[in-house]
Amino acid sequence: MTVWVNQSAALPVRDGRVCMVSSRNGRRWVLPKGVVDPGHTPGEAALIEAWEEAGLVGTLDPEPVGNYVYEKVGRPHHVLVYRMRVAEARDDWPERGVRGREWVTPEEALDRVEEPGLREILRRVFGLAHPDHLTLATA
Repeated sequence: MTVWVNQSAALPVRDGRVCMVSSRNGRRWVLPKGVVDPGHTPGEAALIEAWEEAGLVGTLDPEPVGNYVYEKVGRPHHVLVYRMRVAEARDDWPERGVRGREWVTPEEALDRVEEPGLREILRRVFGLAHPDHLTLATA
């Protein structure tokens, strides 16, 4: 029997830009996300992760903008993604010593994200073209 790990992620947006954080090892740029702990809703978990990993305070859209699946350490992870409207980005936050934070355009976020399911969510939320397919112009 497969045991899924349930996670929530925040898609933090302010002034048309997306906030990304570095992974703990510093090799990738990701959205703030983490496990949904017992007693918390997925939305609460997304807000907690946005604060802990990026120092962000704000509100979530009531419904997730999408979900995706990835595998880590041989276990499947299911991630609900909520758009977060950022009201404040604090200069100090719990994981500041282990994570960087950067505001990028939606196109830059799409270029940095590795998970195909999350790339699709970014395309849909921001109305981005599908760069994984080539379009040939006709004369």
